[in-house]
Amino acid sequence: MAIEGSTTQKLNRRLRLGMVGGGRGAFIGAVHRIAARLDDRWQLVAGALSSDPERGRLSGEDLLLDPARLYADAAGMAKREKRRKDGIDAVAIVTPNHAHAPAAKAFLKAGIHVICDKPLTTSLREAESLAKLAKDSGLIFAVTHNYTGYPLVRQARAMVAEGALGKLRVVQVEYAQDWLATKLEESGQKQAEWRTDPARSGPAGSIGDIGSHAFNLAEFIANDEVEALAAEAHVFVEGRRLDDNAHMLLRFRGGARGMLWCSQVAAGQENGLRIRLYGEKGGLEWQQENPNLLIHSPLGEPPRLIRRNGAGADPVANAASRIPAGHPEGYLEGFAQLYTDIAEQVTARIEGREPAPFSTLVPTVADGVRGVRFIEAAVRSSARGARWLEL
Repeated sequence: MAIEGSTTQKLNRRLRLGMVGGGRGAFIGAVHRIAARLDDRWQLVAGALSSDPERGRLSGEDLLLDPARLYADAAGMAKREKRRKDGIDAVAIVTPNHAHAPAAKAFLKAGIHVICDKPLTTSLREAESLAKLAKDSGLIFAVTHNYTGYPLVRQARAMVAEGALGKLRVVQVEYAQDWLATKLEESGQKQAEWRTDPARSGPAGSIGDIGSHAFNLAEFIANDEVEALAAEAHVFVEGRRLDDNAHMLLRFRGGARGMLWCSQVAAGQENGLRIRLYGEKGGLEWQQENPNLLIHSPLGEPPRLIRRNGAGADPVANAASRIPAGHPEGYLEGFAQLYTDIAEQVTARIEGREPAPFSTLVPTVADGVRGVRFIEAAVRSSARGARWLEL
């Protein structure tokens, strides 16, 4: 379990989780399942695991699910789970992007909490409609921008909010990969195939897939919103239909200026998410591939190293840590933190109490809408010659 401060669970059972998508051959579904089980707060009990009935059945067998709780589609699953006394408490939606909105709507209408992968939808109009439905329902709607679950990302956010950097001036964020440096989508690789297909991925490629993570991380740590951007997106792999690289300038409401680079054709980069923030009194730097270290550089002083669950770590970072200092934590644990925080929110609803404070740091449907707004603005800006556009 996470270190004290992240949870006050008293419920005498695991929460029941359903899943839409995530069957055989799906990468992110397995990540969600591992994350949900890591702190032992959830049990997967039902699913509509594939649009292919046979693959869905076989996937359910792989996961030892009750055949009676394997469904052909999200709508049928929502209706039938709503009627069960032991129905699911929440659903995880881990489908390709185009299927997020209809699945989420079905479960919201059934009164079931939603955990949705990013981006929220493939259009801003659809995102705003979904957000209104979520608000009217009063249900919990979480969007899994998983990097917000890392202990030192939360530490950085707290330090910025507490004024450790002074007034923020510059935010530099990048997310670089190389897995689409060749036309992998023509090889039959499932992830590459749908992520480069406008019909399933939406209007953006690298911008939607990883740029949205970088955008969310920048706003999360800065405790501020981007008010305008100027973007240049590009397709480097000949014949590809969606961008595989983009550069952007950012303007924050609080006065800071920033740059965002996302690329899936950066040779030698595996998962190079990195952010640097500079204020009047100092700077911060964090890298996803070395996530247990945060570099704090007060102006005119030697850099200070803040380690996860070590000297200098704040309670918000300790609350998201599971193991002692010196033992690496990373991607799965960051993802698991969101599931543990969501479990705390759902449990608090069931028990009629307020959730533990740190559990409310999970990205919401409103953050999901901002992500879609960012994607559409970046695509439009690029199409207009990198013109500045307001968000």
